[in-house]
Amino acid sequence: MSYFQRHIFFCLNQRDNGENSCAQHGAQAGFDHCKSRVKKLGLAGPGGVRVNKAGCLDRCAGGPVAVVYPDATWYSFVDNEDIDEIVESHLKNGQVVERLVLPANVGK
Repeated sequence: MSYFQRHIFFCLNQRDNGENSCAQHGAQAGFDHCKSRVKKLGLAGPGGVRVNKAGCLDRCAGGPVAVVYPDATWYSFVDNEDIDEIVESHLKNGQVVERLVLPANVGK
């Protein structure tokens, strides 16, 4: 068994050259909200969920993006309600939120 049941990584990359990046689309706010919700629901810690910051995940065109492992499920999100749904459905109950899944062909 893994130390954490699931990890969610949020791309927080900021590009200074004007290219599209997740940081320009509210990624930090999504990360902060997710971390708070996971903690509030008692999901954080060993055997539970770890919310992590990440650099560029190379899926900029779908930003902001987050990925849940070990499920390898990629999400794009818009607001706190999307984050709440990911936390409740996927991180807590193991059910992928299909409407927020990033299409496989979306890259940089």
